[in-house]
Amino acid sequence: MLGFAAKALLAGVIIAAIAEVGRRLPTMAALIASLPLVSILGMIFLWHVRPDPENMAVHAESTFWFVLPSLPMLLLMPFMLRQGYSFWIALAAGCALTVVLYLLMVQFGPRIGIKL
Repeated sequence: MLGFAAKALLAGVIIAAIAEVGRRLPTMAALIASLPLVSILGMIFLWHVRPDPENMAVHAESTFWFVLPSLPMLLLMPFMLRQGYSFWIALAAGCALTVVLYLLMVQFGPRIGIKL
């Protein structure tokens, strides 16, 4: 339980740091947020509990494929915000688009040879 709390605290610190940097330097915060810190930490923690090269390879490859459906959200949101939509509507639309694209990836990815 202590390990879980430490992992959660670390993730919280990263998110808080991004928010604080973003108040003054939004582009720098975006750069930090775009780093695969969560993926790297997840891989380190996963390796610690299960040091299996094949398991890690599957995890890393699946992470790559699941990042792709999340990217269009980062284009839809600024488009909607610049069109005058509220932040919350743009965020909800971006999240909804991401969910739909994740479902499509899960449904059709394996059919075209993507291992998830």
